Amino acid sequence: MARGDADLPEREAMEFDVVIVGAGPAGLAAAIRIKQLAAEKGEEISVVVLEKGSEVGAHILSGAVIDPIGLNRLIPDWRERGAPLTTQVTEDRFLVLGPAGDIRLPNILMPPLMSNHGNYVGSLGLVVRWLGEQAAELGVEVYPGFAVNEVLTDDKGAVVGVATADMGVGRDGELKDSFTRGMELRGKYTLFAEGARGSLTKTLIKTFDLAKDSEPQKFGIGLKELWEVAPENHKPGLVQHSFGWPLDLTTGGGSFLYHYGKNLVSVGFVIHLNYENPYLSPYDEFQRFKTHPTIAPVFKGGRRIAYGARALTEGGWQSIPKLEFPGGALIGCAAGFMNVPRIKGSHNAILSGIHAADAVVAALGEGRSHDVLGTYETAVRSGDIAHDLKRVRNVKPLWSRFGTVLGVGLGGIDMWIRTLLFGWSPLGTLRHRKADYASLEKAKSAKPIAYSKPDGVLTFDKLTSVSFSGTNHEEDQPVHLKLADPSIPIDVNLPEYAEPAQRYCPAGVYEVVRKDAGEAVFQINAQNCVHCKTCDIKDPSQNITWVCPEGGGGPNYAEM
Repeated sequence: MARGDADLPEREAMEFDVVIVGAGPAGLAAAIRIKQLAAEKGEEISVVVLEKGSEVGAHILSGAVIDPIGLNRLIPDWRERGAPLTTQVTEDRFLVLGPAGDIRLPNILMPPLMSNHGNYVGSLGLVVRWLGEQAAELGVEVYPGFAVNEVLTDDKGAVVGVATADMGVGRDGELKDSFTRGMELRGKYTLFAEGARGSLTKTLIKTFDLAKDSEPQKFGIGLKELWEVAPENHKPGLVQHSFGWPLDLTTGGGSFLYHYGKNLVSVGFVIHLNYENPYLSPYDEFQRFKTHPTIAPVFKGGRRIAYGARALTEGGWQSIPKLEFPGGALIGCAAGFMNVPRIKGSHNAILSGIHAADAVVAALGEGRSHDVLGTYETAVRSGDIAHDLKRVRNVKPLWSRFGTVLGVGLGGIDMWIRTLLFGWSPLGTLRHRKADYASLEKAKSAKPIAYSKPDGVLTFDKLTSVSFSGTNHEEDQPVHLKLADPSIPIDVNLPEYAEPAQRYCPAGVYEVVRKDAGEAVFQINAQNCVHCKTCDIKDPSQNITWVCPEGGGGPNYAEM
């Protein structure tokens, strides 16, 4: 039977007070807070959290140095409850890397907000799993393995819930014997906590014109490996950030090494997705970074445990869209609350979940539903999230305009001024000007970049790395990377931009292969996809749309 046939069974529907899409820090914080408030009032509020990953935390990828402000507010006794966050930051290091050495920046020169004193190093994935347990204990229904692909609206256009994707559809669109109809989950309010570049969030922003008064959202791609290093190379609590080599001075980005746990080191590399050279490969720049003479010794005698990649929201304060619409709200990185210079967003994600929960419970207490919450947006734009992001609002645009040396220096000065003068700066609020996809220069004007062959010890090829991400998809399903026009990759992107999808994808999903007659063919290896969303952001023709594959598909980050 063909998909879309009139005899498809109707979807079953379940009713809840609150539906939350995404079991990350924001989504789970909102669910926990709602249940906490309900218990205080002696009321029953039904909450369901839907997660596309195979389990809670499976798709969570972060550095991570965690500012505990959100956890302190959500679960004040989180330490006593056994949250998996035990390594406190003991030392901050800031390095500028050159090809053969480094310069350490004195900590005293760094704006106070850059200090990690009082923060913790650990696995955000494990923290999220723990939050999932706390939510379940409070009575939240948490459903992993459910990919949501549709927003449900009423006849007035208000959001009334979501629908999960049908399962058991073949690659050719035909229904298999295992076909199962998706389910509708309806709520009085629906919160979207999909993370950076959420597929439903994109739809909501467009439908409700939520970004009309904000700057274009900016993004980075973060690549990370987890290593178990030799004991003599481990420095528990050391947080090291660096920028410079191997990137040129016009390309934004940086790197980190975080030491925690039992001989564990998170090593990561972030490249701002407004880079210009279409020949640049973020993955290969990351591998090259590890060969630096200051970095490589950390991994001598160690072994790599895991790999992953994820897009990051980097637009900051001026890129936050309108957060509310009839029937729901955007929370967490779906809205874009990451603090770029601090490379932190989970604390603001949790705070946004708390604010949204407060607004939802108040609205339900007044007998309301499917309207605009109102108080959530006010809380975000006047509270701790605003305080955190306003102080760093010009760092990203200054870096983009003036490059690494001058831009980072000016950004530091702007942060110092705002810190000392309580938020005021003569620069005001700078604009981002354009979206990341519009920044690529044509291939004929760009310089090709030659990357060394990986050695299999310190540096690795993409496919080997994908095997360390736990990625798995049902192969006989529709490709979840949709091309608006299948001819564009070969007819437009290849001659004009040397088809950059071959390089910006960190998982080898996109290839240009040659047939026997020499004809170029664009090949999509969807089963490799680690759900980073970079293609949806960076494609210069905006021809690729990322949608959810079958629930449970994608990476399975054990401790990332």
